[in-house]
Amino acid sequence: MATLDRQFTHVMVEQPGEPSVMTMAQSTLAMPSAGQVTIKVHAAGVNGPDIKQRVGAYPPPADASPILGLEVAGEIVAVADDVTQWQVGDKVCALVPGGGYAELVNTYAAHCLPIPTGYSYVQAAALPETFFTVWGNLFIRGGLKAGETVLIHGGSGGIGTTAIQMASCLGAKVFATSGSAEKCQYCLDQGASVAINYNEEHFVEPILAATDGLGVNVIMDIAGGDFINENLKAIATDGRMVSVAMQRGPQANVDIFRIMAKRVVWTGSTLRPQSVQNKAQIAQGLAQYVWPLLNSGEMSIPVDSVFAFAQVVEAHQRMESGQHKGKIVLNLQA
Repeated sequence: MATLDRQFTHVMVEQPGEPSVMTMAQSTLAMPSAGQVTIKVHAAGVNGPDIKQRVGAYPPPADASPILGLEVAGEIVAVADDVTQWQVGDKVCALVPGGGYAELVNTYAAHCLPIPTGYSYVQAAALPETFFTVWGNLFIRGGLKAGETVLIHGGSGGIGTTAIQMASCLGAKVFATSGSAEKCQYCLDQGASVAINYNEEHFVEPILAATDGLGVNVIMDIAGGDFINENLKAIATDGRMVSVAMQRGPQANVDIFRIMAKRVVWTGSTLRPQSVQNKAQIAQGLAQYVWPLLNSGEMSIPVDSVFAFAQVVEAHQRMESGQHKGKIVLNLQA
């Protein structure tokens, strides 16, 4: 197999475990396959699935790189012969199927997006994974429309921050939950109309009060577990609930009659196993509807903290602490 003319450094997980199991290693990267480009990585986002993969709970697909990392920003240094939309030297941010914690990574040309106007590589690396997740779930699967109401759990995290801003900028009224008064204020600052501290009050009653008893049209749920039945109390008739994570547990004792009585559509997805075509469709939607908001400054995702590449252990510790607001990014140029 043909290879690029140099090795690259990347994070390696020799065995599942605590953040300290991550070390640096070197490999040689294959040339990009059909439809792919090679990116010299300047910055890489840190996300919840990275943590799960590191501890052995989220193995990569068989055809994906085993190296951690699902989003990067950098410069294209090679393109496959059939790629026409990008050229060597283009600066992009991209969803990658794995391998983001590395100096070089291959990904599909259709999963790359231009770096928004005025954005640094660090800022751009904080975009793809959460933006693909939110657009694919909240807008494609959940069908959220302008004028509707939406409840977003975990509003202060990376997915929550993106979902609040995207939904509010595109005309929805946003309700959010988070675990402290400080984080609730952060949610309000991002565009939520109401933010509820779930550690101090039940979220169902405030939502019903604010919607004249109707409930919200859409719920984006990262909690799972005991929140599912509570969501069904807070959702409107003909509402849609989209599950994207299970932070409160993978099992739920569900009141099926409530789903039937309210005609609730309950769906969900994980991003990584989806087809190249599905992810390309999400990228097209982002380019058409969301990238203009980034270019104009109407949306701006906060970066919680930036760590040098060699500080990947500390970056994961920050993620696991639950104290972050916004995204955590590795800066490979630091």
